[in-house]
This record gives sequence, C-alpha cells and structure tokens, in this order.
Amino acid sequence: MTGPLLFSPIQLRGVTLKNRVVVAPMHQYSAVKGYPTDWHVMNYGRFAAGGAGLVIIESTKVERRGCGTVGDTGLWHDDFIPQFRKLADFIRKHGAVPGIQLGHSGRRARLTRPWEGGKPLTPNSSPEIYDWDGWELVAPSALPGAEGEPIPRALSREDIQGVVEHWGQAARRADAAGIDVLDIHGAHGYLIHQFLSPYSNKRTDAYGGSELNRMRFAIEVVESVRANWPAHKPLLLRLSVQDDAGWDPDQSVRLARIVKDKGIDIIDCSGGGMLGRPVESAGAVGYGYQVPYADKIRHEAGLMSMAVGLIVHADQAEAILQKGQADLIALAREILYNPNWPMDAARKLGVENAFTTVPPPMAFWLAKRASSAKGVVPSTYKVGIDA
Repeated sequence: MTGPLLFSPIQLRGVTLKNRVVVAPMHQYSAVKGYPTDWHVMNYGRFAAGGAGLVIIESTKVERRGCGTVGDTGLWHDDFIPQFRKLADFIRKHGAVPGIQLGHSGRRARLTRPWEGGKPLTPNSSPEIYDWDGWELVAPSALPGAEGEPIPRALSREDIQGVVEHWGQAARRADAAGIDVLDIHGAHGYLIHQFLSPYSNKRTDAYGGSELNRMRFAIEVVESVRANWPAHKPLLLRLSVQDDAGWDPDQSVRLARIVKDKGIDIIDCSGGGMLGRPVESAGAVGYGYQVPYADKIRHEAGLMSMAVGLIVHADQAEAILQKGQADLIALAREILYNPNWPMDAARKLGVENAFTTVPPPMAFWLAKRASSAKGVVPSTYKVGIDA
C-alpha cells in the first residue's frame, strides 16, 4: 500500500526533502541588531525536531533600510553569516532542511512590533533603535503604507539597482551560511509587492505603469538572487497571488511564467497584505482558504506551488496533495501551536513507524508509551478523557 503523499520525499533540484511539510517563515522580531539569538535556535530547532521536511527561517532583511521593526533579522553584511550558519547546522542536525526567506519591508518599516500595536516609531521610542538615520523609509512611490504613517522617499533608478544587488549579496551570504533553500519575499505589502501593485506603485518610468514595468523590479531581484545562489539549490518566490488592490491571480500566473525561466522553482502562494486585511475575494477566512491560489499557479503557470493559509489538519493537508492542488504544504500558526505537528500527522495518516519522524530521544520514549499503554491517545486527539 502506498503511503500518504504528505510523507513522501520530494526532490527540488539537488535538495531532497524527507516529506512535504514546510514550516513557513514567521517573523519573530527577536533579533539583536539583526543577529539571531538563542530564541531563534530554540524556535527553529523545535520545528526541525518535530519532523518537518523544510524549516524556513523568517524574512531576513537584505539591507538595514528593509527592517520592518526592531528585532528583524538581517543578512546585509558578512558578519551575520556565522550566526545563520549556527541556525542552519542546528536545523539540519535535527532532521530538516534549512531554508531562509529574504525580504525588504519598503514603506512598511520603522513600526513597533505587531504585539506593540504596529504604530510608527520615533527616534527615541525604543531603546532597541540603534541606527535611525540609516533606517530610511523607502518605497516605489512617495505614498504612506497606511493613513497616519510617514511618507517614504521614492527610490531613484540608481537606488533600485542598489537594492537589487543587496538581494543578490544576501543570497550569497545565505549560501555561505549553509542554507539549502531560499524564498524571496514578494508578498504581504512589502517592497517587491509594493512595486507589483498599482495601488502602491505610481511610477512613470520603466518600473511603473504597465504590468510588465511593475514586474520589472521583481524580475531583476530574481535574476540577481539566482546569479548568486547555487544552481543545485532550489529557489522560491512568495507572492500575494491576490491582494484586492489591483494585483490578481491572472497577473500572478503571468509573472510566475516569466520567473520560471529565470530560475524560480516554486511559487509560495499567499494573499493579501496590501490593505491590511485578509483578501475578501477568496471568500470567508476558513480552512485552506488560499489553497485555490496554489492550484491555479500550479496548473496555469506550469511550475510547482506551495499552499499556505489555515491548513490545520493532517487529512486536510493530504487531500490538497492528492487533488494535485499543490506540491508542498506550508504551516505557520498551526505549527506554532503544535511544533510536533508532522509526527502527529504521520500517526493520524497511518504512516508506518511514525515516531521515526522525530529524533531518537523523542521517538524512543513515545514509541515505548504507545506500545505499553494501550488505549491511551495523545492530547491532540481528544478534548479530554471523557470527551
């Protein structure tokens, strides 16, 4: 009998994932001056030990100006490499492939952390601000991210080429740190998305106006990254496939076809972010509400896709793969809730020797309990003993 697709290996260029479970990049805002801390080792280590095939480190900024708030991780100079090598080695040691997302916040920068309100910062509003003058607010156009937020400076043509190069150099550093999968963040209202959407891009030069002009920055970033990223390592592009602000799934398909020829292997399919709310056109926010984006990209753009967005249950994830709607399943808040989700899912889907999904110090004791305490089920299976 063939096992579940969720736990079948997948080959991405020269990298093999042991299963299709991906830990999506999730901002932690816990770095110190861009450097990862012990928090990051703990956070990413628990996901690797929980059985995921690929663990993607949070959106790490390609230049200082790209930091969204205090606590962002960075790869804008070589001094960061050893700390990211430590993360990559730790993830790999515990059974997962290490990945990273590279991003730039553009006009969505210099804000307090989300749990602090996400409001504009001032030079003296946080003791963690160490370089206010170097933390310039830039964007495709001089338009604020939201009402009441500061107006950014529109990037010049020369500035744009510099930012493109920053992306390429950050990719070089990620490779030097031993990271095997790279995800370019082009979604959620951040800089690449700001160029793509006519809502935020009002330029009249070669980077604005027509659809192809608005795509130009994203395409050049992909070219710069691929030129600095080894040919045997896979490259992803995260898109807000639909943003309800002028960028839609058909445009996403057209961009995906272009970047496929530039070296993108997978489109990481998300949505929204430009208007600060979930995409209404996707329907009610519920289980798998963004999966149709991955389905569309996979079948119309002719390259692999990764589904994300309220994928919560094992049978739900397996069904997405069985229906051919996506090639990979990305989990975010659900795997924060249960870092051992892959092991849990393997048991629920009937994978033989499911406990081997996790390292031996966990697997031995869990298998021993399962064999000796008949009738006892994990807390993730039931509300309580009498439920």
